[in-house]
Amino acid sequence: MRPGQRDYVAYRLSRARSALRSAESLLQLDELPDAVNRLYYACFYAVTALLSTEGIRVSRHTGVLSKFGELWTQPGRFPRQMGRFIHDMFERRLEGDYGEAASFDRAEVEGWLAESRSFVERIASYLEESGKA
Repeated sequence: MRPGQRDYVAYRLSRARSALRSAESLLQLDELPDAVNRLYYACFYAVTALLSTEGIRVSRHTGVLSKFGELWTQPGRFPRQMGRFIHDMFERRLEGDYGEAASFDRAEVEGWLAESRSFVERIASYLEESGKA
């Protein structure tokens, strides 16, 4: 790994966990579109940490999602469901941030919170076990 790589991975995982905590707080305040935003970003930060271990930096969100699928879920390094989940969260984030009168069901957002936690921790565990975090 290049110099500073572990620091970058640790920083991105820290951002992912912080976004999860923010999502929890926003959910308690019933700010559902903002909670969805933070859930997506929690997953996004975890994926960018993962991609960086392969020396990959992508400037667009769609590029990050594409590379995650190409290098991690399609080959079976992570379940394909994780790729579908982050794509779905990306679409939900766009709906919440830019949609006209976006509306989310609280129970659904609570489920996405649980799945986002699992997503982030699965990537974090992989990085720790592989000695990259």
